[in-house]
Order: sequence, then C-alpha cells, then structure tokens
Amino acid sequence: MPELRYSGLRWVWVAVLVIALDLATKWIVDDRLMTFQQVPIIDGLLSLTLAFNSGAAFSFLADAGGWQRWFFIAVAVGVSLMLIVWMSRLPKDKVMEPIALSLVLGGALGNLYDRIVHGHVVDFILVHWQDQWYFPAFNVADSAITVGAGLLIVDMLLSSGKEQESKA
Repeated sequence: MPELRYSGLRWVWVAVLVIALDLATKWIVDDRLMTFQQVPIIDGLLSLTLAFNSGAAFSFLADAGGWQRWFFIAVAVGVSLMLIVWMSRLPKDKVMEPIALSLVLGGALGNLYDRIVHGHVVDFILVHWQDQWYFPAFNVADSAITVGAGLLIVDMLLSSGKEQESKA
C-alpha cells in the first residue's frame, strides 16, 4: 500500500472531520428534541426535527422487516473499503477527487455507525416550503455524500475536458 503522504489517503482527515461533525450534531439533536418536534431555523424553509430512518435514502426499504439493516451495513462496509483502496491508488497531485472520496467515505461511515449502534440513521435537517412541501429529513453524513458525489462528477467532467484538449 502506498505511503499515506504520497497518495490520496492524505485527505482521509476530511472523512474523520465529517464523521465527528455528523455524530456530534446527531447527538445534540437526539439529546434536545423529541421525535418529529420541529424547531424553525428559517421560518417556512428550514427546520430541525428528530427523525429515525431504518431504510436508505428517502426511507427506501424502511418497512422491510429488519433485514435491510444488515444489508445496508454490508453495503456501507464494502463501499468504504472500495473508497479507501481507490484513494490509496490516487497520486498525491490529485486534489478534488480524493477530497470528494473522503466526503463520501466520512458520510458512509457516519451513517454506518448509526446503523450498527442504533439500528437506524438519525436525521434532523428538514427543508420545506411553508407547510405545503417537505423534502425528506437528512443529516450531515447525507450532505457530505451528496457534495462528494457532486465533486466527483465535476472532477470527471473537468478531467474529460482536459483529455479532449490534449488530443486536439
């Protein structure tokens, strides 16, 4: 395995930061709110609320009977290992790609902790429009995964543009 400072693994501290922030915010919200209690942050747009999700994104498979917990744990472990190997193979001059992978890794591990310890993921960020439209509640880990995936797409687009220019 490449030495830490000579590979994309030098950005693993980003994953550790995401995990710490995710678990700290979940602990605070779980300690201070009752389930589904809403605390407005920006009236009519953003609230804090305590929700538990035993499924995946958008509560996919939440009512599946319990087997999904172990399935999502296995998926998170597999994806996390894959991300670590991917990062270890990146040259040290890469920046956006390993940061993006670290964000996804930190988010995956933050939610993995919840699944292992609690049997569900703690969600608390609620985006809505007045009382008419609600986006499913999410957390810091989910946000990191989303931002990381977006950065990976941007990095791929920028990399393919550079390849096109070098061929011309």
